Amino acid sequence: MSNITLKAGVRSNGAPSRRLTLTVTKAIAVSALALLAAGCKESPGTPQVAGWTLVDPSQRHPILVSQKPTHMQIRVSRGSHGLTPSQRADVLDFAARFRATDAGNSRLIISAPSGSANEVAAMHAVQDIRGLLDENGFPETAITVEAYHIENDPQPPVRVSYLRYVAEAPECGYWPTNLANEPGNLPYANFGCATQRNLAAHIANPADLLGPRTETARASERRGTNWDKYVKGETSGATRSSDERVDTRTQN
Repeated sequence: MSNITLKAGVRSNGAPSRRLTLTVTKAIAVSALALLAAGCKESPGTPQVAGWTLVDPSQRHPILVSQKPTHMQIRVSRGSHGLTPSQRADVLDFAARFRATDAGNSRLIISAPSGSANEVAAMHAVQDIRGLLDENGFPETAITVEAYHIENDPQPPVRVSYLRYVAEAPECGYWPTNLANEPGNLPYANFGCATQRNLAAHIANPADLLGPRTETARASERRGTNWDKYVKGETSGATRSSDERVDTRTQN
């Protein structure tokens, strides 16, 4: 540190002047303020991490969403030619549950036995299943057919399965501190856990927690009609009948 020399004025009686005293006092005050400011200044590049008490409840008590297989088995006897009425009803119910819980990221997998005594009957059942799904609007891209082999069962079933989204609720009841003595008035550890747990239990489609659902194709019939009218220079508005028009004439 460089040396600083102060030349002070002295009164005739040898005592330091009042002016020097004020100057030194101001210099000390400015130096103290500078030291305080330097102590409060953050170091560049230091990460700022909030404590767990300041984190949002959805982050403190997250809902874990995973996929678990859901399947049904259709027993097909040797020599049968397709599904029975009750089996057709079971397939439609299973497909409806798949549609209600799917977000466009899964497929219906139809597994047919291969090399078994009821292989031909199983193929007839698979054709019926695909026909039912096609009639109910399931595209080919949402259906996968595969074969499997099993030796222990002489008449293995036809399996229909898909991956279902499941929401796992957080565990609540963690009380590490005394709420009666909380001078900081900050959220406690269990805050928001019950809300998260109820949401996980009531949500119809847990896949909605991961992101928005896929959109269906738009209807283009009306758009094509309006475009044709625009090209021809015609009015694109819908034609209204006389009953739909407002009568603005004044009646006496």
